Amino acid sequence: MAPPKWLRWLLGGLLLLAVAAALFYRDRIDPADVEAWIQGTGGLAPLLFLALYTLGAVLFLPGSVLTLAGGALFGPVLGTAVNLAGATIGGTLAFLIARYLASDWVAERAGGRLKQLKEGVEAEGWRFVAFTRLVPIFPYNLLNYALGLTRIPVLPYVVATLVCMAPGAAAYTYLGYVGREAATGAEGLIQKGLLGLGLLALAAFLPRLVARLRRRPMLDVDEVHRRLEAGDDLLVVDVRSPAELSGELGRIPDAINIPVDELPRRLDELADAAERPLALFCKTDRRSAKAADLLARNGFADVHVVRGGMTAWNEAGLPVAEGAGPNDSQPQEATG
Repeated sequence: MAPPKWLRWLLGGLLLLAVAAALFYRDRIDPADVEAWIQGTGGLAPLLFLALYTLGAVLFLPGSVLTLAGGALFGPVLGTAVNLAGATIGGTLAFLIARYLASDWVAERAGGRLKQLKEGVEAEGWRFVAFTRLVPIFPYNLLNYALGLTRIPVLPYVVATLVCMAPGAAAYTYLGYVGREAATGAEGLIQKGLLGLGLLALAAFLPRLVARLRRRPMLDVDEVHRRLEAGDDLLVVDVRSPAELSGELGRIPDAINIPVDELPRRLDELADAAERPLALFCKTDRRSAKAADLLARNGFADVHVVRGGMTAWNEAGLPVAEGAGPNDSQPQEATG
């Protein structure tokens, strides 16, 4: 049975007030006083910090700061366990709050681009959760609530969150521990610091690895032509410069042209195609591979590099158009 509308409004209002109060008073809280208070509770300190971390996730307090504090308070092993548990429980609580308060309302009113995006996320399910937990460009606190508005099941959400946040939690916890060691002048600081930087570098490398795993197999030009002729929902994206589209290799009719160097700031032009299959063309396939990694890291689920690019397309004698298309960028100097 759905909760009464007035109850949802009441709880939503109380949540907004709590978030606003937490953000307003955040800068007035002395972290040293909080750490001293938690340490003074003795054996209850880990549980108290776990509750604080959980509450912080719900109220939009910065998770990285809490994670560093957990490392300073409890060391690398217990600190990682407490931080990861707090992040997972807090993220799950925010997920459930959003689902209870607004998921039905969003499902009834979502349309157009928002509906397509929501359905794409739901189709990816736990894989989308895992990807966004590993890639740091997605804000942790906001993501918890946003995912609660989808129909992703709770258990896959919890498991993917727990597993895929573990590398980052371990790295930041260890950095917090090293910071405390530096303040107390403990021995072996250089080795500990290098290990902390190594863990942080590993956590930073994971998004690139995930992007490569998400990239689909390369397509041959004959396969691309067959799918286009069959009316497949394949979107062709040409990442060459506009000047090259007017060159001897020509262009594929109806292809979207976004040069690879402009792709990071023009991703919104492909927002409607986040769940569509994309076929990426360049002169060969080197720039297409670079573009594919970028798109995969930004949530595009079905990205294919076309093997050999426009060179292979021409060698196969497949049809091309000449001149710039209506959706092409303004001409600029080709970079080769």
